[in-house]
This record gives sequence, structure tokens and C-alpha cells, in this order.
Amino acid sequence: MSYGQGGPQSQWDPWKPQSQQPWNSGGGGQSPDWAALAEASESRNKRRRLLLVGGGAVATVAIGAAVAVAVVSANGDNQGNNPASLPSADIPSGSPSGPSFAPTSAPPPLDPKDFVASAKKDKAPLGPDTLFPGTQLTMGETVYKKGPTADTKSCATAAGGTLPKVLKANDCTRLIRVTYSKDGIAVTVGVAVFDTEAQAVKAKGQANKRSFVKSLSGGGVKGFCEAGFCRTTSNSYGRYAYFTNAGFTSGKDVTPEDTAVFKTGNDLAQFTFNQIRRRGEAQASAAANE
Repeated sequence: MSYGQGGPQSQWDPWKPQSQQPWNSGGGGQSPDWAALAEASESRNKRRRLLLVGGGAVATVAIGAAVAVAVVSANGDNQGNNPASLPSADIPSGSPSGPSFAPTSAPPPLDPKDFVASAKKDKAPLGPDTLFPGTQLTMGETVYKKGPTADTKSCATAAGGTLPKVLKANDCTRLIRVTYSKDGIAVTVGVAVFDTEAQAVKAKGQANKRSFVKSLSGGGVKGFCEAGFCRTTSNSYGRYAYFTNAGFTSGKDVTPEDTAVFKTGNDLAQFTFNQIRRRGEAQASAAANE
């Protein structure tokens, strides 16, 4: 009895798990069909090559996809380092930009005038040589020669006209005088010292055209402004009132056309103001550094 009766004999295919190789169980001695076997083997080899090629293509696609993912991922990292691609964040408007400190203010600078406004604060040495140092004075391009000086506590004795009464009424404590000259023109400056600024301001306001300090001659300076007309001025700064009396050493009367005399008086009045102010500045600076 032979196997396989009852239906067509199955074709053997080594790639199918349930297929069987055809063989003859009987002793008929029939030989296998070698041509069919060779054709089947060739068909199997061709199928294997196709599978290998297909698998390689799939692998290539998979590798390419992986590389593409890696490139996209790498590009994503690069974009992450680009400030333009950073996510924006809302910063509260009330956030401080830096540490805050309590407001501070520097003390106001000391006023030089305060130190020459009263005898209580004006303690620097005072005299003709401190107010008018040296032997000459240069104002712009003009050089004036310094002449005699005088210093008295009896203010009225060194003044003339209506000025003695003014100085007495306001308690003048000292009157310092100095004379400068140039080219036949001389001027005497008188600095009246008071205890307070109010007294100096009042004395300056009460002085008039007939108020003058007496001219101071000697030391090579001829007498001037002892008679006739001279040009006088008055002003004040702090507790000091200062006066000028300018004229010709020849005794000639001063007229409005004598601009050189006016300039001499103005120069010495300006210099006196500068010296009194410098006195205040020096004391203010010393006080600031204490």
C-alpha cells in the first residue's frame, strides 16, 4: 500500500514548512526528476537574491530615515543656540533692573561770603599786606606801582567829607588804606571794617559824592586829591565797605573826559573786591577740609 492515496501528491518546496520531498516508497526503482529539481533550485536561488536585494533596499531606507532624523535633530539643536529661536519670556514691568539704594545728597558747598559776613566767622589775619600784597598790581595789561599803606582803628580820622559821620554811625572798627600809581595818576583805596555785613551795607548806602577816604601820599607818590575835584567810588562786600579816591598827582581837576583816571579807580575797586572774596574762599576751603 502506498502513502499519499486519496489526493494529488503534494509538490515539495523546501521553503514551505509543511511540504514534503517527492519520493517513491515502492520498489519500482523510479529515479527522481533531476530536471525538475534543478529548475526548482534555480527558482529558489532567484527568490533568495530578490529577498536580499529587497532587504538591502529596506535597510537603506531605514538607515536614510535614521540619518534624516539625526539631521533634523541636529538642526533642532543648532536652532536652539540661535537667539532668534529662543522662546520669549514675559518680564514683569515692575521688575527692578538693578539694586536700588537710598537717595543721598552731597552737602551744599560753603558760601565764601558767609566767612566774611561777620567778625564771628572772619578769623583770618587781616592787614594792609594781606589785602594788598606785593609791590605792584597787574590788571590786564596795566601795571600799577604800590605806594604807602596805613591802618587805623580811628576810622573817622582817615576819612573826609561826609564819610567820617557815616563810619562812626555804623561802628567802623578799622580803616585800612593803600595807594597805587601810574603815569601821573594815583588812587587811594580805603577798606572800612565792620562787625556785621548789615553795618557795611548801611554805610555804603549812606555814603554820597561828598564821602571819600583821605588820599595817602609818600614813598615816591606826590600829594593828590588834597583839593579840587577827584573821582570817588563806594561799595561793599560782606562786612567790608571799600572806597576809592583817584586823581592826578599834578593837582589837576578830574573831568568826565579823563577816562584814564576812571579806569584806575575801577581797576582798584575790582581788585579790592577780588581780594575780599578770596579771603572768604580761603576760609571756606579750610572749613570744608576740617
